[in-house]
Amino acid sequence: MESLISKYNVPGPRYTSYPTVPYWENESFTTQAWIESLKKQDSNALSLYIHLPFCESLCTFCACNKRITKRHEVEDPYLKSVLKEWKMYLEVLNEKPQIKEIHLGGGTPTFFSPENLEYLLKSILDTAIVTDDIEFSFEGHPNNTTEDHLATLNNLGFTRVSYGIQDYNPKVQIAIHRIQSFENVKKATENARKLGYKSVGHDIIFGLPLQTLDDVINTINYTKELMPDRIAFYSYAHVPWTKGNGQRGFSEDDLPTPEEKRKQYETGKKMLEEIGYMEIGMDHFALPDDDLSIAYKEGYLHRNFMGYTITNTKTMIGLGVSAISDSWTAFAQNEKKLEDYYARLEENVLPVAKGHLLNEEDLIIRQQVLNLMCNFETSWSKNEEEMINFDQIIEGLKEFKNDGLLEYTDHSVKVHDKGRVFIRNICMAFDLRLKRAKPQTKLFSMTI
Repeated sequence: MESLISKYNVPGPRYTSYPTVPYWENESFTTQAWIESLKKQDSNALSLYIHLPFCESLCTFCACNKRITKRHEVEDPYLKSVLKEWKMYLEVLNEKPQIKEIHLGGGTPTFFSPENLEYLLKSILDTAIVTDDIEFSFEGHPNNTTEDHLATLNNLGFTRVSYGIQDYNPKVQIAIHRIQSFENVKKATENARKLGYKSVGHDIIFGLPLQTLDDVINTINYTKELMPDRIAFYSYAHVPWTKGNGQRGFSEDDLPTPEEKRKQYETGKKMLEEIGYMEIGMDHFALPDDDLSIAYKEGYLHRNFMGYTITNTKTMIGLGVSAISDSWTAFAQNEKKLEDYYARLEENVLPVAKGHLLNEEDLIIRQQVLNLMCNFETSWSKNEEEMINFDQIIEGLKEFKNDGLLEYTDHSVKVHDKGRVFIRNICMAFDLRLKRAKPQTKLFSMTI
């Protein structure tokens, strides 16, 4: 296994979409084409992602779009802008939409006061039909997610929260500027459960600066005390070239070696499985009775720009700076700079900066990648074989088959258990755009 991990430890996308953002054909994309793709959707049910970018302090492991400030007067103008953007989408949709899923991401959503979050969400929900099978979730910081936050959001239908934990060693926390005690995490977790949240998730990272194998073991032992319903156990991505991410605050020498990082992953995965978690997708684990585990076992697990979800909608609208939207046949991303986002809305236009219109090949490959990421297997029809060159894809899978990671026929692929850790690499064999084009940005995700 060690030799395989070394062999396949190459940069690759995380496949929250296909095509991935670096391979979008922005030159042929227009905002009007994006709008038309939304109007063509048969289903009126949609998912909503709301990006709330503000943080009071900079976490140096983070490559997300954020704005660091302690000035909470930024809340009001931002929320008003998000609601203006939503109103524009209501005019595009031309009828009252059904909302099945909402996710608040960031940044730090709990930077915003409970009152302001209630104002934002009530303003949106009052203009829509909320379905019976809603899945409302948010990302919380253990240090500032109060009982008020949890109760306010729970009263609005939120039943899932994920907390960023990363690592419990104070030395590692100082290096990544994310200092939080186990007591704070325990309090935030127990508060959510007391209020009736059906799923509490913890995010844990391996490969962090100054992190050792003992640190990962210690973190998972702490995690065992709380037994969160879901765990994201993923690799730190070192991206010092990303502007404003603050990842130059520690030396390259502080990072674990590839061998140390591999051991951290293997040990952590084994420990999680030993205490009862199921591997339900790339980097994700859940308790057997969690909705994600059930969705995986019953074959309806889904993946989108928000990650793994049990809700499968063809339309996802992203609100806020840098948010990404998806109509299934097109992607659109908002302006990444806050000032540009505000400026576009002042001009009374959707703040879309770029996007991609999927062609027939894209749509076929998109489904294959989605099947693999969610079910670790996929198949295709003769009609699809006539539209794209699956021979090229099969050729790219031969090495994985020789290494005992998967099996395939002329029209299907099934990944073995030992191949799951390499699912990103396997998806790359299907990625025809990756094979043909040069990326516009660097790829930084690794197998481990």
